[in-house]
Amino acid sequence: MSVTEETAGGVVRDTHRTAGKLGGSLLASIVLGYVLTVACARLLPPDQYATFVTFWGLLMGLGSALSPLEQELSRQSAVAALTGGLAGRGALRAVATAAAVAAAFGLALLVPPVRDRLFPGYGELALVVLAGGVAFACQFGIRGLLIGQHQVKHFAWLVVAEPAVRALVLGLLVLATAYRLVPLALAVAAGSFAWLLFVRQGWRLLDVRAEGDGWPVTIRRMLMLLLGAALTASVITGYPALVGLLAPGGDRGRLGAVFAALVIARLPLTLVGPVQSLAVPFVVRLSTSEAGWHRLRRVLLLGTFASLALAALGALVGLLIGPWAVGFVYGAGYQVDGWAVAGLAWSSVLLVPMQLLTAVLVARAQARRVLITWTVVAATASVLLLAVPGDTVFRAVIALAAAPMTGLAVVLAFVLVNSSIMATNHSDETAE
Repeated sequence: MSVTEETAGGVVRDTHRTAGKLGGSLLASIVLGYVLTVACARLLPPDQYATFVTFWGLLMGLGSALSPLEQELSRQSAVAALTGGLAGRGALRAVATAAAVAAAFGLALLVPPVRDRLFPGYGELALVVLAGGVAFACQFGIRGLLIGQHQVKHFAWLVVAEPAVRALVLGLLVLATAYRLVPLALAVAAGSFAWLLFVRQGWRLLDVRAEGDGWPVTIRRMLMLLLGAALTASVITGYPALVGLLAPGGDRGRLGAVFAALVIARLPLTLVGPVQSLAVPFVVRLSTSEAGWHRLRRVLLLGTFASLALAALGALVGLLIGPWAVGFVYGAGYQVDGWAVAGLAWSSVLLVPMQLLTAVLVARAQARRVLITWTVVAATASVLLLAVPGDTVFRAVIALAAAPMTGLAVVLAFVLVNSSIMATNHSDETAE
């Protein structure tokens, strides 16, 4: 075996060990997230819960839109680590750009007509979204630095700390019998500030003397990545809003049950972000040699085919026990058809390899291709919502099941076609 092959094998083994260490953290985060979601549904009356879901979708959708910051900083850190260095001022510029975007979004929610339509009677929730969004930018920045420099232990603790803080504050509110809408919203936003516990570790991974990418390159790349992530959020946390905009009407009871099932199916996808950030330095290290690239190509192809098989299995399970599971979690009032749960499960599983493959493009600094990929997904879902015959529930499920298939084909082509062993050096700013 050649030296490059041994090096590639070492990178894969090291990444397997890192993923194993993160497995428990991700599982704990998923469990805590489910507890919080179901607890809030049980604690609030239906009319207030409708407003809470809007708040939840906006805050978590904003968090999803900001998540590429974590991948970008993990890329910068991993590239710097190849020469024994640390991420420089370019990392701070990326965080500042993301925080400015979050602040602009939050300020837009404060406009009275927008605020009153989204949060009738609870306008202060717009301020909570603003504060939580800016905090998310800082949190993703620190997470990216940690995983890019292989600080797995601290990264794993931060992954768990976010939902743990939410659950802790929620528990205190329940004990104090203060579980009204606004306090529960504050409990949700509190998790966005978990980064304050890890400022010291994150600052040690920065070299403010190193210049890094300048403002024009940073702003251009980050805006493309954030826009792509916003399109991603439109088919994950923000999908109910997309359905309401493009396919309004229908049986609200049935549609509400489908969205309840969607919350269950989509929640694990919010935890794919840490895995994406782990994938970025993995791709950076493997792409430095021909043997590493061939090994990466094999991993990507096998993973994609395995995901298709797992999606089919998930659809079958959803068809058979999905309606029972939704009723068990939310109550007998939530009635959903098995075929609808099957479609949601199929879609949710396929979105996982899609997000991981776009992380490969992030590792190569190909932000434009990330944007194109998620534009195709959002456009496919939107066109099907408008064009497919049938009621709203049928259109919503069909659009959601089909959109990831088109996106998966596009991103797989981007990743596998015209790739070089030094792909990480061919950014959108220099190669396209």
